Amino acid sequence: MEKRVKNILAASYVGYITQAIVNNLAPLLFLIFSREFEVTLEKITLLITMNFGVQLAVDLAASKLVNKIGYKQMIVAAHIFAALGLGGMGLLTLLPMPYIWLLVSSVIYAVGGGLIEVMISPIVEACPTDSKSGAMSLLHSFYCWGQVFTVVMSTIFLSVFGEENWRILAVIWALIPLANAFFFSTLKLYQLQPTGSEIKLRVLFKIKLFWLFLVMMMCAGASELAMSQWASAYAQKALGVSLEVGNLAGPCLFALLMGTARAVYAKFSGKIDLLTAMTVCCGLCIIGYLLAGLSPLPALGFAGCGLVGFSVGIMWPGIFSLAGEKCPQGGTAMFAMLALAGDLGCTGGPTAAGFISGASGGELKTGLLFAVVFPLILGIVSLCFKLSGKKTSEPKH
Repeated sequence: MEKRVKNILAASYVGYITQAIVNNLAPLLFLIFSREFEVTLEKITLLITMNFGVQLAVDLAASKLVNKIGYKQMIVAAHIFAALGLGGMGLLTLLPMPYIWLLVSSVIYAVGGGLIEVMISPIVEACPTDSKSGAMSLLHSFYCWGQVFTVVMSTIFLSVFGEENWRILAVIWALIPLANAFFFSTLKLYQLQPTGSEIKLRVLFKIKLFWLFLVMMMCAGASELAMSQWASAYAQKALGVSLEVGNLAGPCLFALLMGTARAVYAKFSGKIDLLTAMTVCCGLCIIGYLLAGLSPLPALGFAGCGLVGFSVGIMWPGIFSLAGEKCPQGGTAMFAMLALAGDLGCTGGPTAAGFISGASGGELKTGLLFAVVFPLILGIVSLCFKLSGKKTSEPKH
């Protein structure tokens, strides 16, 4: 593999680590926010909704902007937004009305997260690699390693320096996207499709299987984030463990197993039928949510959290790979729409779980039990997709 490709992949991996920081740092601090700013569970839930809601808007706009601005400029800007938002979360909340500034910071880093979501996958897809699906799965595994890294290092920092210094932690994390913005600015990227060869959005939406991809992405995002966003708070509140144990046994275990699943699939992608694996994983995901929602034993609750993490591992990158295979001319517009659908699920899943938990007197188990509907729908669609055996016809421009 030539040096140019290696550098692009390395920068892309750090890009997904940045995405992991953006999506997972605040949830580790939810209970700290609740105590320090004296806000309710519903207001904390709004941070999740704001983050992924903004990412939805960015997903929608990015496919139009990239053709005018360019991939390199967009991905550099994405990392700068992420750095400003993370730094702002630490510094702006020193001002009066800290909760408002927390929302503002979440909007800023969500812009960066949304752009990274849309840009990174087509950047890697364009690289001349041996296995596209394997490369995509390996790329997405770095989101998981980034989540583990974020959880472990944040937990260590808070344990050593105290929870009252969480603002310093946020500023430190902002340095990673800042450095990667500079790294990306030095690279020459490959182009996914020759100019003018990509399918127009109106044509893309006429492809029936593309609608299945959208439904699958929505459910994949909801299945993953409904657990990962609430894993730390769930472990602390529902299972009665400390912040440190909650972070390590909740989101850290979740991400570690999710990354393992993606790395394993990347290695054996040529020998594993993706749709069969996804259908089986949906069944495991359902079992995991049932364990987390119904088990009175902390050990089984942790096991359920981990099982969900492992089972959702191949869902998101797998759907990207399927779409790239079935509709190779989809280009940036297709990846943007898939990311939009995934982020819609990322918004709806944890938001629904949070509000249902709030309506149930703060009982997080009830919210997680409701979330079982997402892998159930995904499993049904995946099975129907597999049984249909249809091929996407080559659309006309």
